[in-house]
Amino acid sequence: MLRPGACIGILGGGQLGRMLAVAAAGYGLKCCIYCPDAGSPAFDVAAGFIQAPWDDETALARFCERVDVVTYEFENIPAETAAFIAARRPLLPGLKALETSQDRLAEKTFVASLGVGTAPFAAVSSAAELEAALAQIGRPAILKTRRFGYDGKGQTRIDAGDSAGAAFDVIGRQPAILEGFVPFAKEVSVVCARGADGGFVAFDVCENVHRNHILDVTTVPASIAPRTAAKAVEAARRIAQALDYVGVLTVEMFVLADGETLLVNETAPRVHNSGHWTIEGARTSQFQQHVRAICGWPLGDAGRYGRATMTNLIGDDIDAWREILAEPGACLHLYGKAEARKGRKMGHVTRIFPENGL
Repeated sequence: MLRPGACIGILGGGQLGRMLAVAAAGYGLKCCIYCPDAGSPAFDVAAGFIQAPWDDETALARFCERVDVVTYEFENIPAETAAFIAARRPLLPGLKALETSQDRLAEKTFVASLGVGTAPFAAVSSAAELEAALAQIGRPAILKTRRFGYDGKGQTRIDAGDSAGAAFDVIGRQPAILEGFVPFAKEVSVVCARGADGGFVAFDVCENVHRNHILDVTTVPASIAPRTAAKAVEAARRIAQALDYVGVLTVEMFVLADGETLLVNETAPRVHNSGHWTIEGARTSQFQQHVRAICGWPLGDAGRYGRATMTNLIGDDIDAWREILAEPGACLHLYGKAEARKGRKMGHVTRIFPENGL
């Protein structure tokens, strides 16, 4: 168990690392950020940072000397980097969670092995294998690269009449997974935390709406039946337990039209965009919860203060910051990014609505 005054190393310098560092500071902890990118938003709020390539072992060793435990704000950390660090400092969540989430085929295979539902899927490594998989799974279907995809990148939809070869070209002819198209009614996520002692806490299930494949609005609680929400949390708990997970884990799921059937879409071994509402909306934020878990501290109360909505500010949405600041009850978070680009998350705004007499 770490004590206040210890230093957390964070791999990645984006907005998630920034918010983790702020949460850690509130507990009297320091953070050191490691990221190759100049001007990373997390650099501005951390006690220290190292800007160096992922394969610079001299810089990585220096980073390890400065910190007591290491975590990460995104899952595409090079495997060699993660292994180098794990040999020198506790890396939480562990290598198993990181490796599983980095490969969509490994992830789907792992989740299915637990008896948790997923869309039908098949491995694809050539145009011929894609044709065979389409014959088995049918159309429409979604072709995704096995690695390095996020926010809609690295994937394409294949409809009736579309060329399999052309679809394989779109993703760069990389090793891929074909997933059956799911006619879902809602997209939801479970943001949860597991401690080293096996303790488990989940926030209320979030309902998510995407725009151009990027999360637009999260609403909590999700408008699903209590038994469906309980099933979603239980699926997340089983995944966390099977991974021997420590930290915050997010499991994204589809809810089908019957309102009860759940299919896991993907997992994220980290704090998550759909959990940002917890900063103002929960007794313990997802960032505080993650810090508690990786430090070996007791997990916090995940109860809500009321209904919540979180809206991402993407690209030029950031230009409305003055109007948002003038809105009573709106909680604005800006990420300190220098340039607003199309599809880039620049900040978010959370609104809390009291309920049940709160």
